[in-house]
Amino acid sequence: MKNGVSGDKVKEIASKYGIYFAFLIMLVFFSVLNPKFLTMRNIINIVRQISFNSILAMGMTMVIITGGIDLSVGSILALSAVVTASLVRAEAPILPVPLAVLAGLLLGTLCGFINGLIVTKGKLAPFITTLVMMTIARGAAQLFTKGRPISGLAEGFVFIGGGSLLMIPVPIFILALIVFISYFILNSTRTGRYIYAVGGNEQAAKASGLKVHRTKWFVYAFSGTLAALVGIILTARLNSAAPVLGVGYELDAIAAAVIGGTSMEGGRGKINRSLVGGLIIGTISNGLDILNVSAYWQQIIKGLIILVAVLLDKKEN
Repeated sequence: MKNGVSGDKVKEIASKYGIYFAFLIMLVFFSVLNPKFLTMRNIINIVRQISFNSILAMGMTMVIITGGIDLSVGSILALSAVVTASLVRAEAPILPVPLAVLAGLLLGTLCGFINGLIVTKGKLAPFITTLVMMTIARGAAQLFTKGRPISGLAEGFVFIGGGSLLMIPVPIFILALIVFISYFILNSTRTGRYIYAVGGNEQAAKASGLKVHRTKWFVYAFSGTLAALVGIILTARLNSAAPVLGVGYELDAIAAAVIGGTSMEGGRGKINRSLVGGLIIGTISNGLDILNVSAYWQQIIKGLIILVAVLLDKKEN
């Protein structure tokens, strides 16, 4: 009996804190292999690198908790990026930077809302719906730019992605703000409770009178907004926007959420753990880069980690 209780306790601790232990072990492992890994400069570099993926992962986490998926974030990112960039060209700006950023965010929100509308009213599976949006948004970005990048952007806009405050890159501050907002929504609002309820048992949620459709509209619109935000930050950092921007980003966002323990079956997931999932992906990439490990091997390692995370999720369910 004691052994059983002890075993349950170990499982509970592993379930709650396993990802944090794994992250710490990873930090120690890479720092032992290369002393440069844990320097302040490299730590800031890692957090800046993961800020883009982690912001996407915040919206992806909410979508997956409801039992959905969003494959369109990379394409929405690109479409919002090229439209925003076209509005803030240094040689002939069409809108002031704040209004151009707002326009880009609204475009992303609209694309996300359309996803939610088709999923709920059109009764299409989230996978198919967002796959269609992924194709359309990418095509629209290509059409808008005629396949060419848009460069030479206003100095005030470039600061969003390339500037620093108190020696800390601006994207890190934006990431912190988005994590706080996302955490607050999921843990301290009625909308957050609805998100978990819809993912846990959608039929029961409907029977209880919860606004299931509105909840799904919200999570897809929020995901689209964050995709647009990442597109804007990336464009500002590169001082250029291209229609191929964000290819594959949806997979990294899903990976961060899944590694963080968000259940692909819905109903379970946490913002702080998705953030750690993003940190793990970024740490692996950075650590292996420092060790001069081939990018091809990095993809294989990342895939294996995702596979293990999904298998563990299945085992818990």
